[in-house]
Amino acid sequence: MSQDQHGDLSQFSMRDLFRMEADSQTQILTEGLLAMERQRGAGDASAVEAMMRAAHSIKGAAAIVGLDVVVQLAHGMEDSFVAAQQGKLALTPNRIDVLLSGVDLILQFSRLDDAGADTWLQAHAQQIRSTLDSIAHIAFLPEPLDLQAEAALLAPAAPLTTPATAPAAAEDAPAPSRAAAHLKGAQNFDRLLSLASESRINAHQMHPFIQNLQRFKRNQSSLFSLVEQLHEAIANSSDASLKEKSLLALQKTHPLKQFVLEHIADIEAYERRVLAVSQGMVDEVLTLRMRPFRDGVQAFPRMVRDLARAMGKEVHLEIHGEDTLVDRDILAKIESPLNHMLRNAVDHGMDTPAERVAAGKTGTGTIVLDAKHRAGMLSIEISDDGKGVDLEKIRRQVVDRKMSSPQMAASLSPAELLEFLFLPAFSLKENTTEISGRGVGLDIVHETIRQQNGTVKIESELGAGFRTSITLPLTQSIVRALVVDIRDEAYAIPIVKVERVIMVPQAAVHTLENKQFFDFGDEHLGLVSAAQVLELGESGRAPPELPVVVIGTGARRYALVVDAIRGEQSLAVQAIDPIFGKMRDISAAALLDDGEPVLILDVPDLLISIDKLLHEGGLHQLAKADRTERRKMKRILVVDDSLTVREMERKLLVGRGFEVDIAIDGIDGWNVVRSGDYDLVITDVDMPRMDGIELVELIKKDIHLHQLPVMIVSYKDRPEDRARGLSAGADYYLTKGSFHDETLLDAVADLIGDARR
Repeated sequence: MSQDQHGDLSQFSMRDLFRMEADSQTQILTEGLLAMERQRGAGDASAVEAMMRAAHSIKGAAAIVGLDVVVQLAHGMEDSFVAAQQGKLALTPNRIDVLLSGVDLILQFSRLDDAGADTWLQAHAQQIRSTLDSIAHIAFLPEPLDLQAEAALLAPAAPLTTPATAPAAAEDAPAPSRAAAHLKGAQNFDRLLSLASESRINAHQMHPFIQNLQRFKRNQSSLFSLVEQLHEAIANSSDASLKEKSLLALQKTHPLKQFVLEHIADIEAYERRVLAVSQGMVDEVLTLRMRPFRDGVQAFPRMVRDLARAMGKEVHLEIHGEDTLVDRDILAKIESPLNHMLRNAVDHGMDTPAERVAAGKTGTGTIVLDAKHRAGMLSIEISDDGKGVDLEKIRRQVVDRKMSSPQMAASLSPAELLEFLFLPAFSLKENTTEISGRGVGLDIVHETIRQQNGTVKIESELGAGFRTSITLPLTQSIVRALVVDIRDEAYAIPIVKVERVIMVPQAAVHTLENKQFFDFGDEHLGLVSAAQVLELGESGRAPPELPVVVIGTGARRYALVVDAIRGEQSLAVQAIDPIFGKMRDISAAALLDDGEPVLILDVPDLLISIDKLLHEGGLHQLAKADRTERRKMKRILVVDDSLTVREMERKLLVGRGFEVDIAIDGIDGWNVVRSGDYDLVITDVDMPRMDGIELVELIKKDIHLHQLPVMIVSYKDRPEDRARGLSAGADYYLTKGSFHDETLLDAVADLIGDARR
């Protein structure tokens, strides 16, 4: 243990130092014992040597602080490793159980303080003695070995619990003075990051200054060119004095030109150096918060091993990417979700050795936990070779719980079915245990990852295994974000929450049941105005192409329409003052490279706001571009409460070249027609909320719409029905029972001509 690792050691007591020593050495013991078990007790000599040294170090440190019980434990473990090193002792799973319980006991002792130690020792005296006896039995075990008889003798004690008075590890529950130091350190870090970010912003602000110098150089060059032309003109003059003055003026331009060129080059070089230094400062400050991935997951292999043995299974956890650096706060927040996923994998995913062998697999199951940096993000994958998830079982559960109709459930894709596992209390476990099935499931994992601006996706193949993919920012202090303009203000969206960025032509926007969407691949993506969601008012006239940011997943996937896309930037996150409370749809603030303030959007909040607007039916129609510029085809609104009729009419009209929008009843039609620019309205009569006659009357009384042609298409074919429609102002009355395809198209042609303007 070096001072580089722990700072000034003088501030720690001897018990604190022993705690640090125990944390380090017991980790070596745990990793070594698990490795020996995986290799069926045939580990290499160096591994046994490392464990022997670790036990010896613990014994010496415990003797210094007067922990006699730990001295006995470590001494017995050291003797066991010596015997194993000499080939006299095989480290079987039962013996490893006992040695691991000794490791646990050492850790428990390291966390005891003087005040509660005696009480705790008395309460657990029998368990402590049992562990000591079991380790002594292993250390002095005679040969030859009778493993079955030994299994009955070696019964590791139940896990010991730390008393309430005992402090946890230094980083987990710091003492008051250490907690204050930790808080001060966090504040110092925030201040350092703020200063480094300001330095970077100041460096970026040199760029417009250099651009102004470049503009000055161009203007100067134009002026010098004029001086040269003037000198050439005067050179033909007979006035010697004028010639001399023009030559002198020309000569004075040369050093000025050289001066500007040299200094612009110097300033550009200075800008590059300042930018590099300021970015280096930000990177170095961030490095102070980074920890290797192993620091948050080092307890997992033991947990998986113990849990599997308790369930009669054999499972090995492999951890890849242990050196991957992660923000310490993110690492602390994801420890619980990862723990839950691993426990799920052991409990739900893994069969017993006999069942695995019967399925053609090895008796020992494998879980792989892999962490890596990918595209500027932290990517964590948890995969196992277990039995996977039965998708048909999920489908049945969805129907049984009345979460979906049988018809809809039958059409759900594998990815959509797996999404149900993220719902609260949705479990495929038929019986509740201490491991799972208590209503605390993947929903907690999903929510925790979401709070860290991350995403989680799951995949499964029945009989082959299960995979969880988690994507997180490397740090919460710096966020890579997409900067957009909304109502002349800059907003930032974390890149991890952006599915894609698309420019959508206005001509590709369709309206169905008063909701606007565009076709992207095989799906209809709903369009939502960012200005409306953020309550910034309605946007003005939209450009021919709409800048769109796709956010969300699955059914909650929307295309957010913004005013402009600026591009990506790395932003130093600034927390919003608590006096403002939690601002809806906003997570934090930052400064752009040019010093402009920007609000960082809270995408999960945005999705909730969008859902609310959809539920209330309050979405505005997106502003349309000038029709004389954008549209070459005429536009028709079809209003009918029958899906079949609407779709039939729409297809007929689209097939003839018209642009067609849809409304589902009179109220919907009235809202749509006022926000659009239509050449014709075709409406039914009998509809809920507002019938077609009332709709026609409203259109004909409106000062802006009264000249808009309206056609009524209805099953009512009595003369009085026709008269009622025409008297309301309809320009054409057509009965559904009598018309065929060409009848409708001929009627449209009579009213507005062909599709082209």
